[in-house]
Amino acid sequence: MRSVRMRILATLLVLAAVGVGGWQLLPSQQDEDRTITVGTTDAVTSLDPAGAYDAGSWALFNNVFQSLLTFEPGGVTPVPDAAQSCGFDGAGLKTYRCELREGLTFPSGRAMTAEDVKYSFDRVKRIKSDVGPSSLLATLGSVGASGRTVTFHLSSPDATFPLKVATGVGAIVDREKYPADALRDDNAVDGTGPYTLTAYTKGKKAVLAPNSDYKGALKETGRPVELRYYTDADALDTAWKEKRIDVATRTLPPEVLAGLNAADPGQRVSEADSSEIRNLYFDTRAGSPLHDVRVRQAMAWLIDREKLAATVYKGTVDPLYSLIPTGITGHTTSFFDSYPKISTAKARALLTEAGVSLPVRFTYGYATGRGAGAEEAAAIKRQLETGGLFKVTVKGYEWTDFQKRWAGGKLDAYAVGWVADYPDPDTYGGPLVGTDGTMNTGYSNKTVDRLISSSRQYADRSEATRDFRSLQEAVAHDVPVIPLWQAKEYVVSSEDVGGGQYLSDGTGVFRLWRLTWI
Repeated sequence: MRSVRMRILATLLVLAAVGVGGWQLLPSQQDEDRTITVGTTDAVTSLDPAGAYDAGSWALFNNVFQSLLTFEPGGVTPVPDAAQSCGFDGAGLKTYRCELREGLTFPSGRAMTAEDVKYSFDRVKRIKSDVGPSSLLATLGSVGASGRTVTFHLSSPDATFPLKVATGVGAIVDREKYPADALRDDNAVDGTGPYTLTAYTKGKKAVLAPNSDYKGALKETGRPVELRYYTDADALDTAWKEKRIDVATRTLPPEVLAGLNAADPGQRVSEADSSEIRNLYFDTRAGSPLHDVRVRQAMAWLIDREKLAATVYKGTVDPLYSLIPTGITGHTTSFFDSYPKISTAKARALLTEAGVSLPVRFTYGYATGRGAGAEEAAAIKRQLETGGLFKVTVKGYEWTDFQKRWAGGKLDAYAVGWVADYPDPDTYGGPLVGTDGTMNTGYSNKTVDRLISSSRQYADRSEATRDFRSLQEAVAHDVPVIPLWQAKEYVVSSEDVGGGQYLSDGTGVFRLWRLTWI
């Protein structure tokens, strides 16, 4: 979701209850078929790769589908998975060719072909779901298939295209099981990933069994896993404390995360830096109360990130002052440079200049059950209403409804977390602030679009730094979005489960196969 030399996200592993040597113990034979239960508050929007572009859905896709490429733990360059090899044809970065691995079969027993790969990419673009990942394929002109060879013809140079192929948008489906122009709507999955989906109850659980027919980048598949979905962080915490799950991740309540202690018996805690961010987005279209750039700039003068991080999140997140987070090539502090301290006076002056009636009234939407979203919304409401400049109506929505509302342009402002799709700053550009980006703010800036396009022409990704710095300056001026904070990654597991530190490492891959009994 990232040659950029992104800082490899370092993992701090706190071992409790047993020593380091305990990690080297091999599971007993009787543990081979014992299921590891993993709890999360992330939701699955769709089981069809063409219909979902969110962390919960892609976490499942990582395990039940294959893409041509994937990322190794901590890696920034994709490696072959369903492909035997891939590479650009020539120096123009407009033709990308992959040779399919031999012996891949779908659950039906039918062999995967290059036609299945072409079909999978074509249907994402054709369906173009409002909450799907088609925006990631903006530079894909057409796909050709011949024998085991797949050729991608790009409309413009795009050095980041291999990174996108390695994500959920590149998930390969069985063309005989998925309709060409509509989403599949049953609870089945036909993929070739390291796991097969044996049972699924929406909003409740996904049962995964190791795929004995898997052939790809992994040397071996993992243990049986059951993903359990919880409606909110408190419910996840209760399940963890009552030992109904073996692993808890994304996301326990902030106060619980802040209180994690290496001395606590019976658990292991993994804490890692993360490239996940959370932003406040605005509807910038004509007719929106936030259409005028000066109104949005006024809001930027009022947001106190330090206070949000310290009070709502108990220090478990870091304040973020730009679109691209720390640790990613091209990061700046553009919002701090433009709005260095809280100033009601500067906000009032901008609103006066804009000639709007005070207070400016608008609705603020957030997804219920997603971490501390309600508490965060209340805190931001208080900050923006300081001095009587704004009047904010806060509304929470169930996750799927929330997605549809922002995709349909029905929210004035909305807070959304963003998990990097691949380890490159491009994942924070086009999808978030490009014209027709996935956040659907109505924002369109020709200079920003040009910088996004220009940044993709560099095979050496460090050469794109200047473009990304300029992009962040433009975003800080136009304020279609206000960056709020950057997350840390926490995984808590019982003392007899190993591999939690490898579950998620910022490359956008959710590695359930790394979990094991010890």
